[in-house]
Amino acid sequence: MTETDATQHNDFLPPPAPLDMPVQNLSKAPNRYGRSFWRLPTTPALLWFRRLLVFGGAIALTAYSIIKINAVFNALGTSTLGIVMLVLFSILSFWISLSCASSIGGFWAMLCHGGLGLGISRKGTLPPLHERTAILLPTYNESPQRVMVNLRAMLKSLYETGQGDKFDVFVLSDTTNPDIWVQEEQALLELRQKDYARGHLFYRRRFKNTDRKAGNIADWVTRFGGAYPFMLTLDADSLMDGGLIIRLAAAMEQHPQVGLIQSLPVIVGGRTLFARLQQFAGRIYGPLIAQGIAWWHGSEGNYWGHNAIIRTQAFAEQAGLPHLKGKPPFGGHILSHDFIEAALMRRGGWAIHMVPGLFGSYEESPPSLTDIAVRDRRWCQGNLQHARILPAKGLHWVSRSHMLVGMGSYIMSPLWLLFLLFGILIALQAHFYHPEYFGTERTLYPHWPHVDPIQARLVFIQTMIVLLAPKALAFIATCLNTPARRKTGGLIRLSLSILIETFLGALIAPIAMLIQTSAIVSILLGRDSGWKAQNRDDGSLPWADTIRKYWLHSLFGIALSIAAWSVSTALFLWMLPVLIGLLLAIPLVAFTGNSQAGSIMRKIGLLLIPEETSPPPILRLAAQESATEHKVIEEAFHALRSNETLRNSHCATLPAPRKPGDPIHVPLLTGSLKLKESATLEEALAQLTPAEKAAVLSCREDITLLAHLPLSSPKA
Repeated sequence: MTETDATQHNDFLPPPAPLDMPVQNLSKAPNRYGRSFWRLPTTPALLWFRRLLVFGGAIALTAYSIIKINAVFNALGTSTLGIVMLVLFSILSFWISLSCASSIGGFWAMLCHGGLGLGISRKGTLPPLHERTAILLPTYNESPQRVMVNLRAMLKSLYETGQGDKFDVFVLSDTTNPDIWVQEEQALLELRQKDYARGHLFYRRRFKNTDRKAGNIADWVTRFGGAYPFMLTLDADSLMDGGLIIRLAAAMEQHPQVGLIQSLPVIVGGRTLFARLQQFAGRIYGPLIAQGIAWWHGSEGNYWGHNAIIRTQAFAEQAGLPHLKGKPPFGGHILSHDFIEAALMRRGGWAIHMVPGLFGSYEESPPSLTDIAVRDRRWCQGNLQHARILPAKGLHWVSRSHMLVGMGSYIMSPLWLLFLLFGILIALQAHFYHPEYFGTERTLYPHWPHVDPIQARLVFIQTMIVLLAPKALAFIATCLNTPARRKTGGLIRLSLSILIETFLGALIAPIAMLIQTSAIVSILLGRDSGWKAQNRDDGSLPWADTIRKYWLHSLFGIALSIAAWSVSTALFLWMLPVLIGLLLAIPLVAFTGNSQAGSIMRKIGLLLIPEETSPPPILRLAAQESATEHKVIEEAFHALRSNETLRNSHCATLPAPRKPGDPIHVPLLTGSLKLKESATLEEALAQLTPAEKAAVLSCREDITLLAHLPLSSPKA
């Protein structure tokens, strides 16, 4: 019996509503079922002109930069190192120029109060809904208490709109920790008794984590997707306002050729200094950047994997992901599935939109650089996989650009490192190598290594202007928005906050550069990232662990400092921003990962965001739920033994017993034997491994056995 068959009578789930989701063939053009590909009904007018301005502006800035950098390194003739520097700088310059040009478009869109489209409005009466939407909340070894806080707030917010009956919530668990598994079930059983959740909250745990989150969503689509025209995908830390969800669902109803609408998640809840830096940057710079990409993406937008509403038919029809040939890290299932799912839906003739001008969508940030490095390692591997998908037939060129940008966000780190190292190498060569000024070839002037310091200074200034322009434009846009300016502490505090974020960000940047470079190297060496639950609490580490993780970064900083100092004091001072970040890597990571430092910033009114000083209703609801949150029983065996309702519901979700000839599950075999030989529950817990415990919890016979075991031996 399959897992689907085994859960037909599961009280946690509604009746099945299967929907076919064929795996896509990337080497063949898709079946678009008569839909247009190039011109979609929701494509903005003059979109081609916006793209011309963005890419034309980026190319013009890059060309100017190439002329200037060539004057720095090759003014008196070309050299090998000079050509290498020119090529590296050309790539890096186009990268930051494209970001700058896109941000200018975003600034214009913000001045025009754009960022919506599709007939969506920020205010006014909520439109009535006619179709049903499933809200999908995938979770993997997350704290059920934390997940339930946001889920209760969202359910209450939807209930208050008067249209909560149009939504069903599915908690889709891929949890492998046996205690968290039972905690999830217990928390869901309690929540299902609430008026605002009764009849609209379901739970499904997979016993095999095939294809991770993408497989989790696909499993739901094939089993229940036929009953829901739309699905809203979340992450475990997602929080969305009920009014926003209603408006997104209404937009999907009004535009039948739109396949996906991505909201702009704002980072909230940051406690550590690092999380508050991420939160501030995301809230102040993020809307401008998102407005910019939405301005020129148009109907060829992207998908970030969560806080987005999707047409279930479009997803099932076009987004069945194939496995890539070969082994991980470049083969196997696709890790960064969201980009590819959006690209495949657009390939199939469905419009993909972003609406950054509509607020009410939130998420959390990893609390430290160490934690974000763990997440980035997985994202890096997934984005580099996109090189295998770029040649797929029928993709829109903008979809390919999304993949290239995703790859570039990681590849730029080793390129910046190479640019830095080659620059030092040129300086060292000029300092220590004594050239033969007059060779055998007859020339009017001698040949010697030469770097024009005046031109170098001008190129540096120009690069900094292009690099910092998005921040400056975001600052201006915030200042022009009187409510936003006041809610971030006023002009003075906002200015100081941007200076602090820019300064600390500049110090962290070289550390992040080395982290991402090492991630790329490890991927090229064939190392898979694995799948780990995200840490969302305190980011502090013991000093010994911090030193162990970052001593190489400091050592590299020492080596660069010696090389720069050996050339000249001027070069050393010029490189000081990079050198300080590397030399102070250990204390910097410890300081920014500390919640006390973050608390001090908030108390003095720095790095504030509007959602802190004037929380919207959904955040106030979440705060109220967090204040009243109570912990459930932590240990699974004790919870099942003491709660018959929980035990019966748990058993109803389990697959059918093993039949003769079925594969032997070794942890279940050994776990069941240990349980049968245990005289008490205490003894069983002491003997079982986590894998055996999870296996025992998957067996009805073993659940019945542990329910009758004495807790402990009677005292003599």
